[in-house]
Amino acid sequence: MLMLRQPAFGHRLRKLRMAQGLSQTALAGEGMSTGYLSRLESGARQPTERAVGYLAGRLGLEPADFEEPATGSLAHALTLAASTGSPDAIEALRQALAAEGHEPPVLRWQALWLLAGAARVQGDHALELDRLTRLVALGEEVGVCELRVRGLTRLARCLRSIGEINPALDAAVEAHRIALGEELGVEDRATALLALVSVQAEAGRIGDARVHADELTVLVEGRSDALWAEAMWTAAAVRMRQGDYPGAQACLDEALERFGSQEDLVLWIRLRLATARLHLQKLPADPEQARLRAAEAQAALAFVGTPALRQDLTALQADLAFATGQYDDARALLGELAADQPRMTYRGRVRLEILRYQLLILGGDPSGIQGLRDLAQQAQQDANIDLAAEIWRVLADALTQAGQGGQAVGQGGQAVDRGDAVGQAVGRAGRLSGASTGGG
Repeated sequence: MLMLRQPAFGHRLRKLRMAQGLSQTALAGEGMSTGYLSRLESGARQPTERAVGYLAGRLGLEPADFEEPATGSLAHALTLAASTGSPDAIEALRQALAAEGHEPPVLRWQALWLLAGAARVQGDHALELDRLTRLVALGEEVGVCELRVRGLTRLARCLRSIGEINPALDAAVEAHRIALGEELGVEDRATALLALVSVQAEAGRIGDARVHADELTVLVEGRSDALWAEAMWTAAAVRMRQGDYPGAQACLDEALERFGSQEDLVLWIRLRLATARLHLQKLPADPEQARLRAAEAQAALAFVGTPALRQDLTALQADLAFATGQYDDARALLGELAADQPRMTYRGRVRLEILRYQLLILGGDPSGIQGLRDLAQQAQQDANIDLAAEIWRVLADALTQAGQGGQAVGQGGQAVDRGDAVGQAVGRAGRLSGASTGGG
């Protein structure tokens, strides 16, 4: 039995009616007088079970929906979520937002911003995308340039995370255009550049990405906060893709030295994971430095151990095991990841597939060759040009490590000379890398 008391019921009824854009006359219909409905909303009459059932049916709700959310108003839930960020507060905010569609768009924008951020931290990119799509629409409705830029920037980064490069590029370009055209502050211009650089690099537009990365580092020069650290990380990523490993390491080393864990522990951990990957990818590789940075990240995970971060660390450890010839350990770590619900980005998941196929090739299983080829072609189709070039290079290296001469599996399963297969993979990587260096 519902315990609906006045005046709380009347206030709740009015909110729900207004959220659907209904007048009292429209809601009352033929089964209730508008005078009776008005007295219910004002709290002058106690609702009967029959009246509650009728109104619920007219609004397309359940009678229980007339109960005030346990969290109270959206403003109240938003205050709690912003001040604590706890899982309970985030869930209370989600419930309040679902129940309070009539609230001002700016308030709902703030709620969606926090909810999208919570989904990102947990690695739930599908949920983050849903919330950001709604947030961008609200930003357009509100018409505040800063909110539009922030929504588009976050959307671009989310789309990049799930491998949707073309729409990510559209969102990033639009955010950058607005930020420049409206002469917004440094923070908004810098975050728009962060998104633009990362998406351009993923799309293989390395020349454009380098230009914007240099612009970004100048913009945040003299800072040492999270925005500066992300800028240095982004600049390092572009340099890595250009093969400038000393330049990339200089950027990351500076970030590691100047950015403290008290500022943002999650970012502090991610910087160490990124640095460890650099040490594995540079020539020559430095597994010991990679292991050191991975150990630092692992120690900090005790304090912010989200599923996404733990999976990123496990994937790094699998790559480290492969790089040091501990192939059985690499296989075991891949199996551990396969047993979890995936929380990684598109690029992170592709890295796992690359490693799995490399291990197959080393084990003498020819399906790994075709697997890498299919993965590279899919990345090209998805406009992940830089990633596709990386996979072709990995295929060439894997074939070389597996031994020159002999046969490999070609397109359609036919046998081809392994030397020819290496040449084909190197050629594909070179063409894609060459096409990506000029921008445009």
